[in-house]
Amino acid sequence: MWNPFTEEHEQFRKTVRSFAEKELLPNADAWEHDELFPNWVFKRAGELGILGAHYPESCGGSGGDYWFSVAKGEELPRCRMAGVSMGLLVQSDMATPVIADIGTPEQIDEFLKPALAGDKVAALGVSEPAAGSDVAGIRTVARRDGDDWVLSGQKTFITNGTRADFITLLAKTSPERGAHGCSFFLVPTATKGFEVAKKLKKIGNKSSDTAELFLDDVRLPKRYLLGEEGMGFMYLMQNFQTERLIAAVSAISGAMQALDYSVEYGRERTAFGKPIIKREVWQHKFVDLYTKCEGAKAFGYKCVDSYNSEKYEKKEPVSMETVKLISMAKILAGDVASEVMDSCLQFHGGWGYIEDFPIARAWRDQRLLRIGGGTSETMKYYLAKLMGF
Repeated sequence: MWNPFTEEHEQFRKTVRSFAEKELLPNADAWEHDELFPNWVFKRAGELGILGAHYPESCGGSGGDYWFSVAKGEELPRCRMAGVSMGLLVQSDMATPVIADIGTPEQIDEFLKPALAGDKVAALGVSEPAAGSDVAGIRTVARRDGDDWVLSGQKTFITNGTRADFITLLAKTSPERGAHGCSFFLVPTATKGFEVAKKLKKIGNKSSDTAELFLDDVRLPKRYLLGEEGMGFMYLMQNFQTERLIAAVSAISGAMQALDYSVEYGRERTAFGKPIIKREVWQHKFVDLYTKCEGAKAFGYKCVDSYNSEKYEKKEPVSMETVKLISMAKILAGDVASEVMDSCLQFHGGWGYIEDFPIARAWRDQRLLRIGGGTSETMKYYLAKLMGF
């Protein structure tokens, strides 16, 4: 069987697993209750090289390929708090890749290197109250004023938003051009006019902070324009591939972990005189679920292989064929993870509905996968276009 992981990858995997199980998991109940995990988690992840393993050394990373990020995404769910996993993945795979791709050396020094070290917290600012998956509908604008840019607007559903040191933010610089009039900016949150409007209360991923942000004439020097003016939508489409790919990989790993600890529960829990895992109806169900997970995992690895080949080996933009595959992988992962978590909760019976059981948390946390990073429906809409339907 094909194994893409080298000994170096596996050593890194052990580091992430130890971090998740020994340093994060013991805090799960407290951080879920507080609806926030502390900033030392970012710093510790940076110290261990977890955030930057798949970034070039010139950016403050370790120079590895994308399989290092896969190992990270598969091991972080062992902390049993999707909110913590999500906060760290936003830092390493969602708010920062575009800086590595198109940032100036000065922008990399000021923003990317501190983020990968865990010294600065990053967030990605795209979604708005009236524009979620429909990115072209954003209303935040950036206008020129002398040598500066002045940004005004609103962002919402922003992970890490309440404590971010900077936002990698999409705004319209030429509103009349629609999607082709968008540009990226690096926005330090200490800038006058930037405000965290409120922390949003979610039904899942509770240990992470999610914010609504206001920008009221936020003045930025021109050096904070990221990449070329008007190219923001194109940059975002490339950046989305990392977000969707790591989300799919991490979700399937989390689903398989949920199956594992549900099976263990089923060995100990008896009903009508024998362990419930010995009931044929559940044995068949778990066989089906493991099979679906293995299939989704294999398809995800196919996507990673294609992405890694283009992005890391050939140093080329991600092809439309790979974009298509990654979108399919995220849709598939969302459907499989939902079925797994729902079945595992049902398997636990009444205990599955109790907060103290990890399956209850896993069940509500996984629901975000079919929404965040582009809803499944939106991705199917774009996939239909790509496929010529």
